[in-house]
Amino acid sequence: MSVDEMISLAEARALVLDRMQVMPPEEVDLLDAVGRVAAADLTSDIDVSPFAHSAMDGFAVRMTELLEATAEAPVCLNVIGDIGAGEVFEGSIGAGECVRIMTGAELPADADSVVKYEIVEVVEGDGKRGSIVSFAAPTTLGSNVRQAGEEARAGDVVMVRGEVIHEAGAGFLASCGSLRVPVYGRPTVGIIATGSELVPPSQVPGPGHIRESNSYAMAACARAAGAVPTILPIVKDTFKALRNAVCEAAERFDFVVTTGGAANGDYDFIKRVVADAGELLMTQVNMRPGKAQTFGIVDGTPVFGLPGNPAAAYCGFQMIIRPALRKMQGFTCFDHPSVLARLTRDIKKKDPRMMLLRATLTKDAEGGYEVTPDSNQSSGLFGVIQKTNCLAVMPAGQGAKPAGSTLECILLDVSEEVPL
Repeated sequence: MSVDEMISLAEARALVLDRMQVMPPEEVDLLDAVGRVAAADLTSDIDVSPFAHSAMDGFAVRMTELLEATAEAPVCLNVIGDIGAGEVFEGSIGAGECVRIMTGAELPADADSVVKYEIVEVVEGDGKRGSIVSFAAPTTLGSNVRQAGEEARAGDVVMVRGEVIHEAGAGFLASCGSLRVPVYGRPTVGIIATGSELVPPSQVPGPGHIRESNSYAMAACARAAGAVPTILPIVKDTFKALRNAVCEAAERFDFVVTTGGAANGDYDFIKRVVADAGELLMTQVNMRPGKAQTFGIVDGTPVFGLPGNPAAAYCGFQMIIRPALRKMQGFTCFDHPSVLARLTRDIKKKDPRMMLLRATLTKDAEGGYEVTPDSNQSSGLFGVIQKTNCLAVMPAGQGAKPAGSTLECILLDVSEEVPL
């Protein structure tokens, strides 16, 4: 296949993902591991919980004491002790006795069940030690008791290599004694905006110039994908300047992204630069916006040249670069979830390429999904992307769609790990 051949989005993604290598593992503090991928099996150093404990405030009993309890003939027991959380009852529970126990407190050795406080009647005293309490029904063995080792036993694998560590997982790992966690590294990404017409956003542009904004959006996308972005200086539209910038970035970073100069104009140099400095693998993808997508390897580093139009750059990043950065971090899910939705208005389509329409997904009165593409589909706008919440897919090779047609809608703000 020629590198100048236009390939499908699926082919482009496969080509890029095939060249990605998982980053070496690193050990980080537990909180810094949240949202990242475990690079080794993680084990517990103790039983979790290390002892049987009460799941609620109540009375610790032996289940057999209450076998005959009924509302008409309740069973009365003497309260011989009180156990708060963090305390241990050292005595023994004899016939006709129970112990008041608080949530989280260790279950006495002679007890096997807990009856919650709200359904026990205090016959004499205040319900604490020295009182008499009444039970109007039997209880089941182990009721309201969290057993020792309920979540894990010492030495058990509690999280496997390749598992994404979520917020609750941080709590689980803490209970297992894992405060330093091996995870796959975050790729560093050098981001280069190209264009002689560009000035930094800190400047007010003069005649013929515009503020550079692509690098900020791409850096935000890289960070959202879990990578560590660095915005590099703007590069003028010359082959030498861009080649120097790309080669220097390829030495410093794990991944390089450029914006602008990806088409076939007189001042579009990224394809020539990658071909000259390394291996050029791809130049065109069958998608709109974002046909011009350059990918190759320079000095062993993936280099991706995005178009200069903001929406084209954004779509290219989300559909191709984001999966690549996720693979480098050990993730195995690369597709955002999608839903089918009914078009609320007619959509014209003359271009045979697949179209990614910036659109808003809502629900109708019956709970079905509806999608409304924005009226302005210009590839030069970020604002439309900010105001919409999905990409509605018009398949390649198909024409216009009337209102009521069904389109696939990609939910970019929903994690790839969520199946819909």
